[in-house]
Amino acid sequence: MVSKASIRLAGLVVVLALTVAGCGNVVGGGSQAAGPLAEVDNSDFSYTIGSKDFTEQLVLGYIALQALEATGADVTDQVGLAGTDATRAALENGDIDMYWEYSGTNWINHLGNTDPIFPAKKQYEQAKQQELQKNNIVLLERAPFNNTYALAMREEAPDEVPALDGVTKISDIGPLIENNPDAATICVESEFRSRNDGLPGLEETYNFQFPEGNIALLDTGAVYTATDNGSKCNFGEVFTTDGRIAALGLTTLEDDKEFFPIYNPAINTLKEIYDENQEGLESTFTPVAQALDTKTMQQLNAAVDVDGEDPEDVAEQWLQDQGFIE
Repeated sequence: MVSKASIRLAGLVVVLALTVAGCGNVVGGGSQAAGPLAEVDNSDFSYTIGSKDFTEQLVLGYIALQALEATGADVTDQVGLAGTDATRAALENGDIDMYWEYSGTNWINHLGNTDPIFPAKKQYEQAKQQELQKNNIVLLERAPFNNTYALAMREEAPDEVPALDGVTKISDIGPLIENNPDAATICVESEFRSRNDGLPGLEETYNFQFPEGNIALLDTGAVYTATDNGSKCNFGEVFTTDGRIAALGLTTLEDDKEFFPIYNPAINTLKEIYDENQEGLESTFTPVAQALDTKTMQQLNAAVDVDGEDPEDVAEQWLQDQGFIE
């Protein structure tokens, strides 16, 4: 005769077995791989994910981190590490294993080329080839969105400052500086102030120079706010995928001399990291990158900067919505 204690013990064993079986594929705090990621097994690998320290990079960093976790990888979080130069140095030094970098930044800043290449695919392919040959850095699949720089001003600026009436393209700023220098004020980040693909190169290409006292150095978010209210500047440096452009009613100026390079993001990693798990990394990031178009990135950025959501939550929700994780 079977005792009640034996029956309870047997039941407990069954419950535990079902629990273990049900949780066997759960990684990254409960997210399971779905869609194309469901076929990817990165469980034998550990990676440290980094990113730069602005909104879009935070979202992209968490997308990469959570995608890898969902395929079983052990992932260390270094998202929001620092600016461009420090994040690149962290990759080169092995402090991080990968991060999203933009093709224009690869081409101009890291490889030292002076002129952008059009169309986007050609610049990406050239940057990919040179990074591998010169620096042993591998560029994975690029996303189609282009987060290039732009100059913007508030829509109502021409009504408030008559000198700005008719300013619709960057080349219009030259005559403005000559005739109405007090109206030629600009807000920029410190990085944009010194980058070859930022203000110095812009001024050289368009053959004008903002008066030194007219340039205000601000944090990213403050640039948008100051440009919107005109408190410090009539023009501001913005990113074309930033959701605050539409939310604040800013207007971007036409880059009529095509100075700004194309900035398609791609996961950058060291060749030795790539060679250890080429198939796993390609299978993880190719479908993810291909799903990130301009409209999508604007919406993800706006969710953080306009709606106040957490970048990590925004990344997770997008991966779920796209069917990459459950």
